[in-house]
Amino acid sequence: MTLSPDQIATFHRQGYLVVDDVLDAGLLARIETEYADLLHDLATGWGLPWQGFFPTLHAAHLAGHDWFQPMDISLPGDRIRPDTPFHAGPAVFDLLTSPALLDIAESLLGPELTSTPIQHVRIKPPARDLAPDEARAHVTGTSWHQDRAVAHAEADATDMVTVWVAMTDATPENGCLVVQPFEGAQDMLPHCPLSQTAIPADHLRPGAAHPLPVRRGGVVLLHPMVPHASLDNRTDGFRWSFDLRYQKTGQPTGRAHFPEFIARSQSAPEGELRDWQVWRDSWIDARAACALRDHIPIHRWTSDSPLCA
Repeated sequence: MTLSPDQIATFHRQGYLVVDDVLDAGLLARIETEYADLLHDLATGWGLPWQGFFPTLHAAHLAGHDWFQPMDISLPGDRIRPDTPFHAGPAVFDLLTSPALLDIAESLLGPELTSTPIQHVRIKPPARDLAPDEARAHVTGTSWHQDRAVAHAEADATDMVTVWVAMTDATPENGCLVVQPFEGAQDMLPHCPLSQTAIPADHLRPGAAHPLPVRRGGVVLLHPMVPHASLDNRTDGFRWSFDLRYQKTGQPTGRAHFPEFIARSQSAPEGELRDWQVWRDSWIDARAACALRDHIPIHRWTSDSPLCA
């Protein structure tokens, strides 16, 4: 799905774009099946009966099991161990290399595309069921931030786009994204690493938040400098999405200790990664390397800034 000139202009003017009906039902179904199989194995290990994907996930959450990290498609930002779980399966790889997503990314970045390692699954339970100390942005509401700011400074000039993929309908009620649209040029705002890495409230524009509902199979495109957050899930169900990023090949990813790969190349198509097992093994190798070295913070912000007091 190639973006039109009007869509491209709108994206650059306002810092975001919602595109419905991007992914086909077959790919969505394969991802759902892959995650159901994963959760079934986890639930068996936890001694939980299988009740279907979301009911079983809800039971695991209420029982206090750490279901998120085994389902995430990235290693975490805290200390990585040799056995830190993550998920890298063929259906997720098909999502990362989906021609529909790559066509969109190519519309904004050109034909030399790298899939960056700043990527996550986001599965948001009902807010009422969250533990009082739950702070993970992938599970609870996400604080205001800019995507450029939560990578290392080496990537501050990298041409990239965030592609937020809706696996379920995302609405203001179940915790969709909210954005503060551009008003001209947008500088990088300060961030504070409190419960989440977040922009201090006095650096935001009160009343500027604009919700971005999107249907299952659609995407939200985010400029790396646009401030955005997500709402709490005030419904009885789960909200499920993936947060992916693409960039121009050859530029820093901002998280060099995690693996990237060439997803599309017009100049050297033989360099495109097409084997999901090679992708999985690159994350296994990164985990082993990270477990043997000092912890690498995933962003540049420190809590001793006066702005964070």
